[in-house]
Amino acid sequence: MSEEKKAAIPVATIHLSEGHPMEGLIDSIPTPPSTGDLVEGTIIAISRGRVYIDLPPFGTGLIYGREYLNAADVLRKANPGDSISAKVIDPAGREGYIELSLKEARQAAIWGEAETAIIAETPYSLIVEEANKGGLILTWQGIQGFLPASQLSKEHYPRVPEGDKDKILGELMMLVGHPLSVRIITADAKEGKLIFSERTGNEAEEKASLIDKYQVGDSAEGEVTGIVDFGVFVKLEPGLEGLVHISELDWGLVEDPHTLFNVGDKVKVKVIEIKDGKISLSIKALKENPWHTAAERYAKGKEVPGVIIKYNKHGALASIEEGVAGLVHVSEFASPQELRETLELGKTYPFSIALFEPKEQRMTLTYAGKKK
Repeated sequence: MSEEKKAAIPVATIHLSEGHPMEGLIDSIPTPPSTGDLVEGTIIAISRGRVYIDLPPFGTGLIYGREYLNAADVLRKANPGDSISAKVIDPAGREGYIELSLKEARQAAIWGEAETAIIAETPYSLIVEEANKGGLILTWQGIQGFLPASQLSKEHYPRVPEGDKDKILGELMMLVGHPLSVRIITADAKEGKLIFSERTGNEAEEKASLIDKYQVGDSAEGEVTGIVDFGVFVKLEPGLEGLVHISELDWGLVEDPHTLFNVGDKVKVKVIEIKDGKISLSIKALKENPWHTAAERYAKGKEVPGVIIKYNKHGALASIEEGVAGLVHVSEFASPQELRETLELGKTYPFSIALFEPKEQRMTLTYAGKKK
């Protein structure tokens, strides 16, 4: 019969009426596997570089070539009769066998487990392997994932001034080699993206609820939990911690917070700002500002002794009492070097008040001693 005549023969289409005895039989026929499907079968035979798997009623599956090499470690322990799960790569593969991948099946199962872990908020204890300026690198089930610094718990969050990236990296590097309790929050198999978080799911809500109990102007007693170059962290209550910036520690100049406080100290603080889920505190706000009464003791033209407490690009800062300091301008001297040779840090010298504005907390001093 010619090809033209074959094409002219109509193909019969069977239409079954509802309730026909054959309808249930047709519906019960399993659908053949497609590319990407996970299948389970029994190992029939293992030969050199090949594994044959019985997949009734669809035929026989085959793992060979690169897929065999990728799964060699697992297949070395396998034996005929063992049940095995695999992923279909080609349903009409080589020599009519259904081509399978063991490695891809394992990967698919892992990503499926990751998705389940996200829903269940399953915790895992993982070792920090690497650190970069953005966060930490950890491995789960052979998949490398990322823990952003923003997802660290408050205990491990890098507390550095003005977001200095080099200092952040230094803080994160200290966590390398240590275990962290984390949970998976993102699992994208297509992009191979696995994201972790050390924070509990309701931590932000709990913190917001705690902050709502406070208002700007409130006073409270807390405990020093951390001391850094730029200030002191104070725990107001379990789950709520605030920062006392170095400028809010005392009315006098504070160079190093470690000289004033120890972890565990009980301190009284005042809430001065609540913004973006953070609470800022002050210790000096609960003390009398010495500038408020300075006008009772000082005036322009008065000679006073002062202690040199700091140098800056404008000159030297001299304190005439705790919390009240004025600038000795560098223009009084031939050079910054002469100023520093004449006025040494920590020593007391005679000065005359050239400018005195206590309301603005501003004062200028003139050196009244002999220059070197």
